[in-house]
Amino acid sequence: MAATTESSNAGSSSKRKHLGIPEAVFVEDVDAFMKQPGNETADAVLRKLDEQYQKYKFMELNLVQKKLRLKNQIPQIKQTLEILKHMQKKKDSTEPMETRYLLADNLYCKASVRPTDKVCLWLGANVMLEYDIDEAQALLEKNLATATRNLDSLGEDLDFLRDQCTTTEVNMARVYNWDVKRRNKDNPSKNSEMS
Repeated sequence: MAATTESSNAGSSSKRKHLGIPEAVFVEDVDAFMKQPGNETADAVLRKLDEQYQKYKFMELNLVQKKLRLKNQIPQIKQTLEILKHMQKKKDSTEPMETRYLLADNLYCKASVRPTDKVCLWLGANVMLEYDIDEAQALLEKNLATATRNLDSLGEDLDFLRDQCTTTEVNMARVYNWDVKRRNKDNPSKNSEMS
């Protein structure tokens, strides 16, 4: 028993924390679980488990939305990096670069851009800053690496969260089935009437 506890402690310390998502504990022995303080009735336990399940579902919704935002953000960063690389090639040239830029949804406008070594980047929250092309490229590469790493991390967190949802669902089913069996034992007259 001591070896099992030590090995599980060693394994948990090497695990990565999943955004503070509480781990759902699988209920092996429902009888022992129901005898614990705070687990007076099956309905109370089912309510607690359902509340925990709803919290997991809410967290899952938030993580899925965050993942979608990152999936949209990564191609935009890559596209901006490509544009910067193209501008860097053309900055020593004297002739202006012809381009089209997005004015509104599905509306593009033609523009003539003179060679430059400065660019402006939208940082968000209605903030735009001017950078040298090299600084902008370094910033965008760092942002791309961070976004990619966050996307991978979110995938792991979503997998962990789905495991917790499944564990909670199984626990709810086990407690419900335990309660049905207990009621059938307590009320044998219904069983004989149904037969």
